[in-house]
Amino acid sequence: MGDFKTLTDMVRLAQSNLDKGDWDYLVGAADTEASLRRNRAALDAWAFVPRILQDVSNVRTATRLLGQNLRIPVVLPPIGSVQAFTPDGGSAVAQAAAEFGVLQILSSSCSPDFETVAKDVLGPRVYQLYLTGDQAWLDDQIERTIASGYAGFCLTADTQVYSRRERDIMQGYIPMQARTATGTMLDQGGANYQSTMTWDTVAHIKGKFDIPLIVKGVLNPDDAKRCVDAGVDVVYVSNHGGRQLDHTVACIDALPDVVAAVDGQVPVVVDGGFMRGADVIKGLCLGATAVGMGRFEALAAAAGGVPAMLRALTILEREIQISLALTGIADVCDLHADLVTRLQPLRPSHALSAFPLLEEDY
Repeated sequence: MGDFKTLTDMVRLAQSNLDKGDWDYLVGAADTEASLRRNRAALDAWAFVPRILQDVSNVRTATRLLGQNLRIPVVLPPIGSVQAFTPDGGSAVAQAAAEFGVLQILSSSCSPDFETVAKDVLGPRVYQLYLTGDQAWLDDQIERTIASGYAGFCLTADTQVYSRRERDIMQGYIPMQARTATGTMLDQGGANYQSTMTWDTVAHIKGKFDIPLIVKGVLNPDDAKRCVDAGVDVVYVSNHGGRQLDHTVACIDALPDVVAAVDGQVPVVVDGGFMRGADVIKGLCLGATAVGMGRFEALAAAAGGVPAMLRALTILEREIQISLALTGIADVCDLHADLVTRLQPLRPSHALSAFPLLEEDY
């Protein structure tokens, strides 16, 4: 299950292993899915303007985030119901991240729970929490997060209400976590504490707890600046993979203005359609410290659990190394915006358009 040769092979294997409901949950998005398509179209539109005759005999892909060493500048983002793609759920992702050397952000909307994952798999990771209780409940969750040894805490700010995802609605699909637990953000019958989250929530966390805070879901540079002013430790540019608000700006297009607003004061992470090594390089050129790859993570998990995730990360690392060298840069820390320019995408874009050979017979 970890012996595929290309990321295209990984996608084929993942699709063959999933039923239609879980597959559509993975590749689908909100309403018209315009945000999803725009994410990928924007990535395709950024083109390299490489330098030549540079010594790239020893390329370096390592970076640091939240005091942690990353083998490649990639984060495995929080995925709700990740156990739909691999039976061991968040623990499998944790194991792959720890073995390979990247940072996992574990979702509170998956299983096993965050304390079980921390006991089962050693290694630094971040815990992302959806608010399903009041402030006392939130404080208890953060205290337990710190006690469990998490390297950071993440609030997702673009999910204050749950979106309409027509693929799921038309099939009567219920996400795995909603099938197996109550009190999650997906439980629309209870109080939606997530919708009450404000800048006061951020101020409360920063004032009371000594744990690095990530705010995920930033697209507006004014919000990025406000994050910095509020003491947020990492600004995370995301539109939830197009799965929340439809018709948003593409994440990679929002990135330069967010980076300018942050002005080097804290790291910036970006996700939204990133699938290949060249995509990662583009994100770093435009100022990101690391790139989140959620659908990539889920596809790899569905292709065969931990072995497949390790194989996918190894192929991704090689793609990053090659793209880095061919831009004329030896170290990911030296990438800069002059190496990319904005053109028109070559073809219609969708969730899997980064794999144009999927329909070919190889």
